[in-house]
Amino acid sequence: MHELTQRQTELLDAIITEYIESSEPVGSLTITKKYGLKASAATVRNEMARLLDMGFLGMLHTSSGRVPTAQAFRLFLDELMEEDEMPVLQEVAIKQRLWPRRYEFEKLLRQATVSLADITHELSIITTSDGHVVSAGTVNLLDNPEFWDIEVAKAALGLLDRYEALDEIFKKNSYGGKDVRSALGSDLGVEKLSQCAFVFAPYTAGNKMGYVAVFGPARMRYSSVVPAVRYTKNLIEELGETW
Repeated sequence: MHELTQRQTELLDAIITEYIESSEPVGSLTITKKYGLKASAATVRNEMARLLDMGFLGMLHTSSGRVPTAQAFRLFLDELMEEDEMPVLQEVAIKQRLWPRRYEFEKLLRQATVSLADITHELSIITTSDGHVVSAGTVNLLDNPEFWDIEVAKAALGLLDRYEALDEIFKKNSYGGKDVRSALGSDLGVEKLSQCAFVFAPYTAGNKMGYVAVFGPARMRYSSVVPAVRYTKNLIEELGETW
């Protein structure tokens, strides 16, 4: 990977932050005005051109702005992102929702997916090693312009019926030793989903295992999604110790 200067790193961080917030291609003027970078608009434009050449930014045909690539989001996840801390009251509320289902595996997973979808506002998925897929929050996809293209929406929803495809994505991208992992863009192996991503974590509870995942646009709010996936995975393992 290219070595970025501190200014390029700060600029890329600002562009990703703005793109996550707005879903719109980002221009140099917006960055200069909003993020207080110690550089002129001309310098920002030049640095954005360099980031484009290095593969961290892309262009959309209909706009003069720039959008982060999967390579940029990967850097953001690995090095730049600061995770949000889940509110204690939110953690308690989720545990209270799951606790009554602790002896009923399928009902526990169903409640876990609903809770995860509620707090992330994305599509949540939990798989089991015997090929079962539980999902919730499908309607959340439509809050994102990436899924207003019917072909993209069909490709995304098609994954829910293909356990083997999901399992392959998770296994292929389970590297780096992190407890919460990600699959971005081309990692998904589906051309229509090049602007999409998974955040996921494997779980093992008693004799049950599988993956807890959130699916959405590549610009999802990773700072809150990552800890939510981690907490859900840990809760399933805690409540499922006797399975």
